[in-house]
Amino acid sequence: MALIKADVVAQIADKAGITKTDAEAALNAFQEVLVGALASGEEVKLTGLFTVERVERAARTGRNPRTGEPLEIAAKSGVKISAGSLLKKAVGE
Repeated sequence: MALIKADVVAQIADKAGITKTDAEAALNAFQEVLVGALASGEEVKLTGLFTVERVERAARTGRNPRTGEPLEIAAKSGVKISAGSLLKKAVGE
């Protein structure tokens, strides 16, 4: 089972003792900060929780899985998320 945004908002509101409206506003603001930082090439570190960074993937030659023919895969940007010590501890790593 996965937590959806509404579940996360409700839990934040409960744990922080704020309204769901305020919790959703805070979560939306965090999302904007995260997306903006990654778009401008910055990494975001929440010590102990996670690090999120933009990575560049080089162009490469791949293979069509059906035909086996080579095909060119264009260079592109991606996102790398590294778990911090709190997340690793939570899952028993």
